[in-house]
Amino acid sequence: MKKKVPAVATSSSEALINPIIKGIEEKKGKDIQIFDLRAAENSICDFFVICNADSSTQVDAIAYSVEDFVKKETGESPWKSEGFENKEWILVDYVDVVVHVFQTRIREFYKIENLWADAKITIIPEPSV
Repeated sequence: MKKKVPAVATSSSEALINPIIKGIEEKKGKDIQIFDLRAAENSICDFFVICNADSSTQVDAIAYSVEDFVKKETGESPWKSEGFENKEWILVDYVDVVVHVFQTRIREFYKIENLWADAKITIIPEPSV
């Protein structure tokens, strides 16, 4: 199955999507979803990228991997990052794109996907083994 990530970025926020996805996939993040919030009324950013992992160690590794890939490919650093202390839910904020890396049980509990029903959602298929 082919990924539905923009091939050519048309905005600075879209330019962050591919390196973010690469960073998540590098550390085997699961259930990757991209929420395009640009048409949503009162949205706080252009995109949410959400994924989960099975351990605090993996959550931490994914968040750092995202930061590394984005820095190498775009030169951007996050405006703010939170959650590295408890590693249950790490948020990496690039202002127009916000990355949420959850432990699986925390993602299931909060179900933040339900907050953005009017967003266009792209599901990134997991690579075949």
